[in-house]
This record gives sequence, structure tokens and C-alpha cells, in this order.
Amino acid sequence: MSSRATAASEAPILLEMRNISKSFGAHKALHGVRIAVRAGEVHALMGENGAGKSTLTSILCGIIPPDPGGEIVISGAAKAIRNPIDARRLGIAIIHQELALADNLTVMENMTLGDETAYFGFRARAKMRARCEPVLQRLGLAWARDRKVGTLSIAEQQMVEIARALMADARVIVMDEPTTSLSLRETDRLFGIVRELRAEGRAIIYISHRMNEIYELADRVSVLRDGTFIGELDRRELGAEKLISMMVGRDLSTFYTKGGSGRMVGYDAPIVLSVDGVGDGKGLGPCSLELRAGEIVGLAGLVGAGRTELARLIFGAERPKSGTITLNGKPLQLNAPVDAIDAGIAYLTEDRKGLGLLLDMSVHSNINLNVLADDAWGTAVLNASAGAKRSAEAIAAMNIRVRGADTIVGTLSGGNQQKVLLARLLQRKPKVILLDEPTRGVDVGAKSEIYKIINNLAAEGAAVLVISSELPELIGLSDRVLVMREGRIAGEVDGSSGVAISQEAIIGIATGSDAITARA
Repeated sequence: MSSRATAASEAPILLEMRNISKSFGAHKALHGVRIAVRAGEVHALMGENGAGKSTLTSILCGIIPPDPGGEIVISGAAKAIRNPIDARRLGIAIIHQELALADNLTVMENMTLGDETAYFGFRARAKMRARCEPVLQRLGLAWARDRKVGTLSIAEQQMVEIARALMADARVIVMDEPTTSLSLRETDRLFGIVRELRAEGRAIIYISHRMNEIYELADRVSVLRDGTFIGELDRRELGAEKLISMMVGRDLSTFYTKGGSGRMVGYDAPIVLSVDGVGDGKGLGPCSLELRAGEIVGLAGLVGAGRTELARLIFGAERPKSGTITLNGKPLQLNAPVDAIDAGIAYLTEDRKGLGLLLDMSVHSNINLNVLADDAWGTAVLNASAGAKRSAEAIAAMNIRVRGADTIVGTLSGGNQQKVLLARLLQRKPKVILLDEPTRGVDVGAKSEIYKIINNLAAEGAAVLVISSELPELIGLSDRVLVMREGRIAGEVDGSSGVAISQEAIIGIATGSDAITARA
């Protein structure tokens, strides 16, 4: 056993949650769940969306009450956590996946929100600055302390969430998908902080769908499935096959199905989309690429390389300043996304909640949004039965787990939301499908289903471009991978390039290095 594993296994238990159950009406979200976390330990909590992870951590942080019969024990003493204030007083903090910040307040004001009584008087700002400064320096955010949070990028806002949790000087810190919006450099900085907190004897409950993060950080892993505690693995036992099997209850040896579903990848297939010398006049381009019928092409690159910006130009969300875009041999004039949609191009945005879905509307309404005109009788009457039939067929085809088509989309898990958005885009039978981070914030079971959907689309003849920050995903799905660097397509692996698809090859092109070893 490694010294790290030995130290973790011998440290005192700082937190225990025993026999925790939670019901929402007739639905049982948790069934007698238990978890024990030691001081100086990174304890990963894993499971599919809907497994109960968020419910369990919400109970720990006082956001929702548990059913009677369970108990929370901190340092050997049972504690009542009735609300977030109780949790904070007991040294428990949470970094939320969904940002919970006040956009109109500064970074410092957000960090001290809820503790304003400590900052009354003439020297209030000076006291606030003195307390916030060490944490901001630690995270490399000192430059942003007086900036309004609403002016920061999503990644920077995520770091503010982390700073706020560190401000509480908590002994137990819950990190719920903390790297979702972070760049590689910011992720490395976060990992360094996690290691520092572990060395200080704090307990970290770490939730992530990214397996490489679990392998790199976790001392132990607890797995939930369908609201039930399935088991626990220590660091020596961690392995993809065993862990995924515990999470989903089935063998995922065919997790990536490149070339499956009867799909035949031929490099002599007709070119569907041709992008020639496209640029935005602001540092992106010129970029050129081709997508063939039945082909899945990956688009890789570091954060800021221009992947999303290129996709938005192809989709007409931004107007190109140079170059041409051709679909099936015909030049396109794209003044707005509707032009791309009408031509047969679909784009799945990386921000499904902000730019993709109407969260307060039903699954039925979201699926039918792009084809309402197809159901119109005259100019004002909709054929309701046609829309109902379409949404029912999409729910079945996509395996969207809902009680009914009238379910509000905002109440669904991330994986089901993503499948609703995909279902809407596919109603127009697109010839080219641009997928920007298609499995971001999606659990491993839903990822497998989305991969099958992508392969089936290619098998039906669509040309698919997949943008992803997860290299194993790109490698597992793609027939070839284009790599962007500093606003241009810097290279290609596999296909006709003669270079096998690998993490080393992709990162080497993305960073401009001939020989680089990818971080596990």
C-alpha cells in the first residue's frame, strides 16, 4: 500500500452519514445511504445523474431535510443540520455545480455574502479585503477582487465559487463538478489546492463524471445507484471497468462504439460540408475543413483555441469576415442561425441551459420548438396530435427518462436535458450536425447512450463534427481528429494523415510540441 493510501486509511473519521433516506412524495430518492469520510482524504462520490449524489450532499449542507431515522456524525458527535447556517457553523461548505453567485456584486462581496455583520464600520472594506486577499492570492484571482462577478467568464466565476468555500475555513468541503468550466491550467491549479487542503487534514467530498480526475485525486470512492449505496473502493481498487459496472449495473465494454451500428466509414464518401478559409477577423482563421457523409470528425484544442467560435461561424451565429462555406456543393450565405437550420445544419451548444433549452417549458414544447410551422393549420392553429406524436416518438427513440411529455425540462437530469435538446435539433433531419461538448455534465450511463445516438446519426449518413475537451471521448468516437491552436486548424490525426489518434499526438499538436506526454 502506498504511503498516501496508508495515511488516508489510518486517519480519523471526520464525517459519517448513517442510514440517510429521502422521499419526495412517492419517489424514494435515497434508501438508507451511508458514507464515511476521513480527515485528510479526498472521497469521491460517484453515480449516474439521478443516483442521489446531489440529494445526499444537499442534506449534508442543510439545503433539504432528510427523512427521520438517519443521523449525521461529525468528529464522533451526532449533529442536527437544519439549514445551511448550521452546516456552515459545523465547518461544512459546498462548491455548487450550478453557480450560485450574485452577478451585481463584486468578487469580495460574494465571498463574504451572509457574513456582512463582520464588516460594519468605517474600515469595513479594509477588513473585507484583508480576509479575502489570501484566498484570492491562493487561487490567482487577486486581480478580480473588485470586479463585478457578472463581468467574469464562466470559468472565472467557478473559481469565485471555490474562493467562497475556502473563505469559510471548512473542515468538510463538497466539490460538485468543480472543473466543468475550467481550463486545463485552472484545473491544475484547483488540483493543487485540493492536495493542499488534504494535507491540512480537511475532508473533500469530490463529485465528478470525469474518470481521470477520480484516478488522479481520490483516496476512496463511494458509489450510489438509484438512491442506494452500492459499495466503496479504495485507491488500489480503482479501475474503469469495475467502477463503471458499479455505477450503471452493466458491462460497458462497448462504451465507445466507433464504427458500430452498421456504420461504414469511407474516405471516398461524398463531401457534405466544405469550409474554406473561414475567419472572423478577430483572430480566428483562416480555417478550412471538410466533413463527409457518415463520418464523425473530432475537433480538439486547448481552451481558447477557437473551437466553439469556428462552430458558431459555420452555424451562422456569427458572420464570417472571410472564406466560404459550401453544403453539398452549393455555397451558403449565412446571415443568422435560421439560415443554417433551413440549409440542413444543426448545432448543439455547449451551454444547454443558457442558450439551448427553455428550462421552464415542457419536454413536449422543447422537442417541437423548431418544427411548429410544420403543424400549423392556417396561420394560428396547431395540429396538437402531430406534436404529441412527435414528442412521444422522440422520448422513446432517445430513451429520455420522464414521467410524461408534460414534464418541465428544468427538473430533468443533465443527461436527459441533453437528449431533449438533441431530439429537438434532429426534428429537422439535418445533414450536418455540430456537437459542442455533447456530454458535458452528463453521467457515464447517459454518455454511453449519447455515443450510440451519435454513431447512429453517422450510420444514417449525417456528417458529424464533435467538439470535446475530453480526449478519451474524441479518441473513442472519431474517425479522425482535427486539432486547433491559436485560432487555426494546426493539424490532423488519423484519416489520411498517417498519424494514429492518441492523446499524445493531439496534445502535441494543440501545444505546438512534437513530444509531450498527456496527463492521466
